[in-house]
Amino acid sequence: MSTQRRPHLKSLPPPSTGPSTAEPVPTQSGSSAPRVVGRKAVLSSVRPDPQTGDGRYPIAWLTISAPRGAVPTATSICECGRNLFAAGHRKALALIADHTAHRTRCPLRTTEERIAT
Repeated sequence: MSTQRRPHLKSLPPPSTGPSTAEPVPTQSGSSAPRVVGRKAVLSSVRPDPQTGDGRYPIAWLTISAPRGAVPTATSICECGRNLFAAGHRKALALIADHTAHRTRCPLRTTEERIAT
């Protein structure tokens, strides 16, 4: 028994007969010279930092996970060193309330202006 050859599922494009984009472009004098990219506008892939506008950045995160039919969980993390976890409906709700209250007590968020007022 001989096995039949399967046909190729993809067809390769025919080879190009024109100049390759990797080759230097011939100049008007006939000699080839490298193409100058500085004449064209090139978009930069580096985007400006969106946080440079007013200097604000996040310092505290509250993560809540409450899938249907499973035990809800909550995590409260702050750059001041706070890292708390709660599992269960009542404990998760208590941690959410505590995280909200932590915003006014956090030493990283307390400024001289806030203390004076």
